[in-house]
Amino acid sequence: MKKKYTILTLFVALLLISCGKEEKKVAEDNLPAIKVKVQKVKLNNNTQFLSVSGKIQAANSADVSTRIMGYVDNVHVNVGDKVKKGQLLVSINNTDLQAKKAQVNASITQAKVAFNNAEKNYNRFKSLYKSSSITQKEMDDMTANYQIAKAGLEAANQMKNEIDAQFTYSNITAPFSGVITRKNIEPGDLANPGMSLISLENPRDFEVISMVPETEISEIKKGTKVVVLIKSIDKKMIGKVGEISTSAKNTGGQYLVKINLEKTNTAILSGMFAAVQFPIKRKVKSEIVLIPKEAIITNGQLSGVYTLSESNTALLRWLRLGKTYGNKVEVLSGLNSGESYIISSEGKLYNGVKITIQ
Repeated sequence: MKKKYTILTLFVALLLISCGKEEKKVAEDNLPAIKVKVQKVKLNNNTQFLSVSGKIQAANSADVSTRIMGYVDNVHVNVGDKVKKGQLLVSINNTDLQAKKAQVNASITQAKVAFNNAEKNYNRFKSLYKSSSITQKEMDDMTANYQIAKAGLEAANQMKNEIDAQFTYSNITAPFSGVITRKNIEPGDLANPGMSLISLENPRDFEVISMVPETEISEIKKGTKVVVLIKSIDKKMIGKVGEISTSAKNTGGQYLVKINLEKTNTAILSGMFAAVQFPIKRKVKSEIVLIPKEAIITNGQLSGVYTLSESNTALLRWLRLGKTYGNKVEVLSGLNSGESYIISSEGKLYNGVKITIQ
């Protein structure tokens, strides 16, 4: 009896759900159709300009290192700090240099005493030689002693200059004013010659590094104005070609081109990707699908467009997008030539809503 009751309960529940779905479907069918404007996909001949991808970097950047080995006493900056030229960044233990400096100072004192004594004897012997009181050999010997003492003092002073130079490598300073972008060392770590300790860059001047195919590199000239599109911040900027590489030996037929960006207050950061548009026609012709930006629907990392179904309803189709060309975006996959998509509507679109073409 209990089993029959359970089966009856499930049957009633399924019947209610089915009725609810039917009522919802009837309600949706009774909704008025949304008026939309559509447009057919056309293939665009991509021969108007050359567009390549690039990466933004600071025009003035440096990885600060040292030429001596030693343990780090203190790191005076953190990532994001603004520093001025000559500001102390890292202090490396220089106890051994202090000892060498004391030895060099003692050598200089000793060399000065020897030089002063040799100079006095040399001047006295010159007077005696003029009065023919000493022989030529005695004068030559005294002159040699004087030159040796003078050379000894010069050598001691040069050793002091060397030690002073090494002290600059134990107190690392900023080579220019900028912002700290990376810190690769902490107090107590062992610093080695050539090891990058601190990275900094000037955040006011930026450039774009791009790679241009060998088929178009001959058309690009230094000083040419280009358009730089930064998709992450939705900004368009103007730049000038600053450097053009003449070799693609290690870049697989791609030539490096540097573009200097105009100064701006835009929040540009190193590492951002950009599209560089050169005002030259492509020699290699290709056809691409372009659709206007306003037709694109975004949901997180997904991008799509509403298309028309056979039953005159809206159907959301996800796309894979490519480069941006002005107010249009390249569609790599998801739409084919001749298909129609919705560019505007007079109501809110969603999957399955009835539509009517204006």
